Amino acid sequence: MTWMTAMPTPVLVPGTGEDLELDRPWLVVVWNDPVNTMSYVVYVFRKLFGYDIEKATKLMLQVHYEGRAIVSDGPRERAEVDCYRLHNHGLWATIEQ
Repeated sequence: MTWMTAMPTPVLVPGTGEDLELDRPWLVVVWNDPVNTMSYVVYVFRKLFGYDIEKATKLMLQVHYEGRAIVSDGPRERAEVDCYRLHNHGLWATIEQ
């Protein structure tokens, strides 16, 4: 019964370069731009992500003063959708892992 012989399961050790990148979430980054008003950016964050006024304002201020803010994270597909939705509202956004 060699066909039923169990194959050893490979063990991946984090930090050795062999660990899978699939566990790391993708980040959606909004960048500062000279076009959109602060109140509009807060509006978009609230509309798209359901953030309360305090969180949306905090993220908007981070974008304004630091040049960027991470507004969501998750699987690549969701990050791409979030980035697309931000683009449709006129915000500059990218995804990164």
